[in-house]
Amino acid sequence: MDQFRIFINKIEKDGQLIYCEKDPEVKKLAEEFSNKGIGYKPYSVHPYRIESGVTYLITSNGEVPLRVFGEHNLQNLSGAKLVCNALGLSNEQFYQAISSFKGASKRLELVKETAQSVFYKDFAHSPSKLKATTAALKQQFPNRRLIACMELHTFSSLNKAFLVQYQGAMETADRALVYFNPHTLAHKRLPDISAEEVKAAFGSNNVEVYTAADKVIATLKSEQWNNANLLMMTSGNFDGVDFKQLAQELFH
Repeated sequence: MDQFRIFINKIEKDGQLIYCEKDPEVKKLAEEFSNKGIGYKPYSVHPYRIESGVTYLITSNGEVPLRVFGEHNLQNLSGAKLVCNALGLSNEQFYQAISSFKGASKRLELVKETAQSVFYKDFAHSPSKLKATTAALKQQFPNRRLIACMELHTFSSLNKAFLVQYQGAMETADRALVYFNPHTLAHKRLPDISAEEVKAAFGSNNVEVYTAADKVIATLKSEQWNNANLLMMTSGNFDGVDFKQLAQELFH
């Protein structure tokens, strides 16, 4: 938190601190600097509702349909709105612009959509992001099955001591496929881990562990995609998988 403390210290008098009140540490820091002579504007998740796979912002001037979803995005959206207000933009200008925002690349990025299915890819690999992203897609389409896949790819995610932090990270998926390549462990000079250890670390019965990318793809091809969604999360690419080609093969 030292960097946040340094940042707040650098805000000049009559400046503003816009911060997420759902983060207890940041909220504590804001209270610590309450006598600094700056303005404090906390934000949280923007009020919303979901209907037929679309998130609508609830505003004083009616509802605004979005092209993004998930509470993490709606939280960031609230912060962005306060920044835009501070720069002189009206609420109406902000809502008009945000309605066409497609989101950041590789963050719940739409690969393909049909009448019965959607396929998203995401850079998520940390436990908190994995949990938030999986939950967001399930919340957006509660009546569809969710098949979520993730690749243990980074140095930390393949560290045996770190694995326990993935406890419950994919429990909201109907089926969770976790993949890692044992050769990556050797390349990163990390101790071996077993599929059983990975499954135990995630700690939910919906998790299946794979050590060959082609078996992950074969499993996805054996799925019935009527009224089902696919989420693939990785900072890599499942050892060379072309997501657009996969989408064409899965969703005819």
